[in-house]
Amino acid sequence: MSEASNGDEAAGGRPEAAGPTVVVTGASGGIGRATVREFARRGARIGLLARGRAGLEAAAAEVRELGGQALAVPTDVADAAAVTAAADAVEAAFGPLDVWVNVAFTSVFAEFTDITPEEFRRVTDVAYLGYVNGTREALARMLPRDRGSIVQVGSALGERSIPLQSAYCGAKHAVNGFTSSVRTELMHRGSNVHITVVQMPAVNTPQFSWVLSRLPRHPQPVPPIYQPEVAARAVVHAAAHPRRRQYSVGASTVATVLGNKAAAGLLDRYLARTGYDSQQTAEPVPTGRPHNLWRPVDRLGGGRDFGAHGAFDEVSHARSPQALAARHPAALTAAAAAAGLTLAAAAVAAGRRKG
Repeated sequence: MSEASNGDEAAGGRPEAAGPTVVVTGASGGIGRATVREFARRGARIGLLARGRAGLEAAAAEVRELGGQALAVPTDVADAAAVTAAADAVEAAFGPLDVWVNVAFTSVFAEFTDITPEEFRRVTDVAYLGYVNGTREALARMLPRDRGSIVQVGSALGERSIPLQSAYCGAKHAVNGFTSSVRTELMHRGSNVHITVVQMPAVNTPQFSWVLSRLPRHPQPVPPIYQPEVAARAVVHAAAHPRRRQYSVGASTVATVLGNKAAAGLLDRYLARTGYDSQQTAEPVPTGRPHNLWRPVDRLGGGRDFGAHGAFDEVSHARSPQALAARHPAALTAAAAAAGLTLAAAAVAAGRRKG
């Protein structure tokens, strides 16, 4: 049994062995693709939503190999009607929906003044309104049954913005505000439908090879970088434990959130100084590099499946002790207590030496 399972039950109170019905947007690559695999290992019936047909078909094949069931539905989540049709198709194939995971996004790496109004709107339509559309469809099906969980895949950048990603950061902040509002409405109802956010660190996904970039050098995630499987384990755990309002994955995410609360002005100055170089490799960007803002890259790459991982395997962490501890609060409390005792003992020893 994997770290994220440990006897957890799927949303709605049914055992994982029963095979929950799950929808994952952005299922063809990156965190979405890794999340699909995690659910498949639990025998889930999964609706796979994304624009890229090659990635969807490859993801569906992986689901079946891992013991789950899959329905690939090519969908642009910015199109509300298309999301409705996709949700209908998943329930027609697999039955009532238990879990909806919003992952799909797109972005532009550039200074705000170099992003056109059409490009900024497109990022917002996908990375924010795509979550709104998915949440609407999930609630339309879950509320009448009074069960289910919705997981929003967020980002540390939804808590602390950085340069060169104004559209993406704005969308992630919007997702946080939107989700908080919906959560309080569900609480007012006394509903057994729950919504939670999983805030992610820098993750090694293919987006850095296909995002629209106007930077002089190849974009990269800001280290430390984690593999998408770390993110996926947290998402699956959150789906099974959605009463918690937010999860943070990776010590860097926790540090970012706390640092922004304590010293936002200092972080502004630090990011203004370091944020440009830290988001670029030494490799120049080739002229005419394809990007996925308006259409999936697999159409431009001859039907290529990009998979879950990006180009940074050699420098990415396969595990996050912080994320594991967050899934097991008792262990986290014990570790914190032990750390406190250690610090106290050190303080006493230091006092004795001074005395």
